[in-house]
Amino acid sequence: MVTPDKMKLCVSGLAALPGVRHGFFTRQGGVSGGIYASLNCGPGSRDDAANVVENRARVAELLGAKPGRLITVFQKHSADAVIAEAPWKGDTPPEADAIVTKTPGLAIGVLTADCAPVLFCDGDARVIGAAHAGWKGALGGILEATVEAMRKLGAKPERITAAIGPAISQDAYEVGAEFVERFVAEEPGSAAFFITDQASGEPHFDLPAYVGERLARAGVGSIAELGLCTYCEESRLFSYRRSQHHGEDDYGRQISAIVLA
Repeated sequence: MVTPDKMKLCVSGLAALPGVRHGFFTRQGGVSGGIYASLNCGPGSRDDAANVVENRARVAELLGAKPGRLITVFQKHSADAVIAEAPWKGDTPPEADAIVTKTPGLAIGVLTADCAPVLFCDGDARVIGAAHAGWKGALGGILEATVEAMRKLGAKPERITAAIGPAISQDAYEVGAEFVERFVAEEPGSAAFFITDQASGEPHFDLPAYVGERLARAGVGSIAELGLCTYCEESRLFSYRRSQHHGEDDYGRQISAIVLA
């Protein structure tokens, strides 16, 4: 039996806030099999839909929320953040890469498999957020958009605690020279987030550090990072890049979510 502490990871800064529950969920403790084993929460995968529904229900239960009140969005690596007041109507969620809310009992989450999940909370204003930050979204401003959406609900950036969950580490994130050129051209000063691997001669990008830098620039008061690499933790975490290296035709997604009690 997989225990709750194996199913979800927590950050002390968020865990210390009263009336808030959160979790960076692993791939353990679900019902899916094969390449999706076992807590695959991605409806966009080719996993059996009933398995995904059951997995998400287990996540909701651990967060103290009803299954129908755990919501995610259709992620597209954008800088779009939406405000949620209730579960989505219909079967199609909005296209966005972050959700914010101040509605108690509404669990908001994002799906990842190498990109950085970020959970936010202003405990005084009782406003929470969840963002999906890959390199494109982070470069485009998804973190700032999340903070701004939270501000519209009464949050103040300096009071926000943000936690960066499992993401691909710099050691595992090899990129091409053209990626570096494009990135640095669009974001002058970002060269510090790249290193050159001595063995391969290829550049590697530090996504979690870059996400942390963008959060700091947005004025977020407290920033923590879980420090786990999705690529390296095969038994605990899904990874898109690892699935490609293994020649698999699909991959699972882990969920990171937060709720006001």
